[in-house]
Amino acid sequence: MSTSAAVVVRGLRKSYGAFEAVRGIDFAIAEGETFALLGPNGAGKSTTIEILEGYRDRSAGEASVLGVDPGTGGTAWKARLGIVLQSGSEAADVTVREQLAQFARYYPRSRDVDEVIAAVGLEDKAKTRIRNLSGGQRRRVDVALGMVGRPELLFLDEPTTGFDPEARRQFWELVRSLKREGTTILLTTHYLDEAARLSDRVAVIAHGSLVDIGAVDEIGGASARVPIVRWRDAAGALREERTQTPAAVVARLAAEAGGELRDLEVVRPSLEDIYLGLVREADEHAPEAAA
Repeated sequence: MSTSAAVVVRGLRKSYGAFEAVRGIDFAIAEGETFALLGPNGAGKSTTIEILEGYRDRSAGEASVLGVDPGTGGTAWKARLGIVLQSGSEAADVTVREQLAQFARYYPRSRDVDEVIAAVGLEDKAKTRIRNLSGGQRRRVDVALGMVGRPELLFLDEPTTGFDPEARRQFWELVRSLKREGTTILLTTHYLDEAARLSDRVAVIAHGSLVDIGAVDEIGGASARVPIVRWRDAAGALREERTQTPAAVVARLAAEAGGELRDLEVVRPSLEDIYLGLVREADEHAPEAAA
C-alpha cells in the first residue's frame, strides 16, 4: 500500500440550519487502500461521502480528494473518480452493453466494455434492455458503470444491496481485483462481514462524529475482542462472562454446576459485535441525549 494519501479530511463539518450533520471529523485514506466508512442511518456518512464526491458543499474544515478540493474539482478530476450510488439505475430503454459503451466514451482510459460486463456477471444479459432486468441485475449495472472509467478512486455506497449471497461473493472478488490493480476504494455497507472481508481499515461514524478508526482487527481496542462465555444458570437466566481464558472459565462453571451447562457457547466478538458496541456507546453520549 502506498503511503501517499488519496483522501484527506480535517475538521469536516456540515450544518443544515441549527442541525449539525457532520461534527468535525478527521481521517485519511492511503492510495490503494480499501477503507470502509460505517455508521447507522443518519450518522453522517452519506453526507461525508457526498462532500468528498463534490456533490455537496461543506460548512467548515478541509478536504482533499486525489490532491484536489472536491468543492472546486472540475471535469478532469471527476473523470478520475468512479461512483456507485445507493439508489439503483434507471429502467433505461437501452441494453446493458449500449449503456456501458456510452459511459465508456466519457473517460480518457476506459475499460473494455465486454470485460466489465463479464466482471459483474452480466454476460448473458448484455443485450437485454435495462428496464427488463431484476433489481439485483440493475445493481450490477450500477457497479459496472462505476468501474468502466478505470477510476483511481472508487466510491461504493451500499454496493451489494439486492445481491444474492453468490453474487455478493462474486462482487467481493471483483473488489479484490480492483484493489490489486491499485484502485483506492471507499466503501459504505450495512453488511459488516463485507466490511471485514474487504477493508484494510474501518471508521465508525455516529451522530456526526468519528467514534473510532483503525485496522479491521484493531477497531474497538483489545478489550472489545475479549471472548465471551454465555450460559444459562440453574434458574434459566442467561449469564455471560468476558475472559481471556474461556476454557478455564467453562471448566470452573461446569464444576460449580456439577455437570453440563445449558446453552453454553463461547463467542469471539466479530466486527459486527464491536461496531454495535461502539454505536451503543455513542448513543449514550449523543449531544441530543445530553441536551
